[in-house]
Amino acid sequence: MQQHSTVYTILFSTAVCIVCSFFVSGAAVGLKARQDENARLDKQVNVCLAAGLIEPGTHPSAEQVKALFADIKPVVVDLAGGQETDTETEGFDQLKATKDPATSRIAPDNNAGIPRLPNQALLFKVFKDGRLDQLVLPIEGKGLWSTLYGFLALDADGVTIRGITFYQHAETPGLGGEIDNPKWKALWVGRQAFDENFEPKIEVIKGHAGDAQSDPYRIDGLSGATLTGRGVSHLVRFWLGENGFGPYLQNLRESGVLKRG
Repeated sequence: MQQHSTVYTILFSTAVCIVCSFFVSGAAVGLKARQDENARLDKQVNVCLAAGLIEPGTHPSAEQVKALFADIKPVVVDLAGGQETDTETEGFDQLKATKDPATSRIAPDNNAGIPRLPNQALLFKVFKDGRLDQLVLPIEGKGLWSTLYGFLALDADGVTIRGITFYQHAETPGLGGEIDNPKWKALWVGRQAFDENFEPKIEVIKGHAGDAQSDPYRIDGLSGATLTGRGVSHLVRFWLGENGFGPYLQNLRESGVLKRG
């Protein structure tokens, strides 16, 4: 059996590692465009899910999603002032902006577990027959074990909830993970996000709530996942409030864009 010196073995192993690293790096660079496109498509699908434009459990093609987005306008909003900006929406990364001290700020004390706020946020305006039909707002905050990321859709009255979805979290399957359950998410449809004074009031309770007509501000709790449900209440209220999209929604009400029925 041929013997190799220690130096030979080290040099051979190093050469193999270098060659493999070139292959891995090349694959990563070559696939980045496809990965970015898949991430963009996944976000669009979740926007459509929150807006009720896609049925849960279905798998629309990229062409079908693109057709749906023909009536959806992404908008970057200045959170503090509540005004739409001319910031380019293509490639806007809200998570990256949140982590960068140059484009974010420390969040005030809050129950949603949000440490920093981006100066600007990306939302989606859904149109129907040329008129504003819905607003789809990004939401995030702490559950029990993880940060929850999702979207909340509001009717053109700015009050009635049209849908909610969570696309990223690490809550316990079968417990807090039930925030993904279509049956639970369907309970949000038709509920009222704000009270008569436009204060965020929607909440996930412990136990069962009534229907949307008799109990408009409350959602059934998640069995065995009280803390996750509480986290959802906190994060939704945060993003509907003064430190989230509250100023933007107020400006739309004052301008007559949002009209409560």
